[in-house]
Amino acid sequence: MARTGKLLARRVLIAQSLTGLVLSLAAWWLWGADSGLSAIAGVFTCIIPNSVFAHLAFRYAGASKNDLVVRSFSQGSKFKLILTIFIFVAVFQWPYVQAPVLFASFAATMLTQWLVLIKIKP
Repeated sequence: MARTGKLLARRVLIAQSLTGLVLSLAAWWLWGADSGLSAIAGVFTCIIPNSVFAHLAFRYAGASKNDLVVRSFSQGSKFKLILTIFIFVAVFQWPYVQAPVLFASFAATMLTQWLVLIKIKP
């Protein structure tokens, strides 16, 4: 189960990274450097917490470690939320951030996660 979860998480992160690259390059080309950097920030605000969650959530496997599996998922979810908030706070310290681009790229990257999870069968 842990191997399947890790493989699925890796596929999701690759898809999110590719989506983020395309979005960031498009924003940079269409609206300039500040938009491109804002898009990159939105993508990283989604990908970094997802990576940490995947690492924490799939540390344990097996029926004998049920309690550890549940606890690691719970801790991973909490840490993902806290890390996402901290990254957003840090990004908004940058004076040239463009909030609509930031949130749009974050949302598109998050949507990619759900589309991949629906489409890919482990």
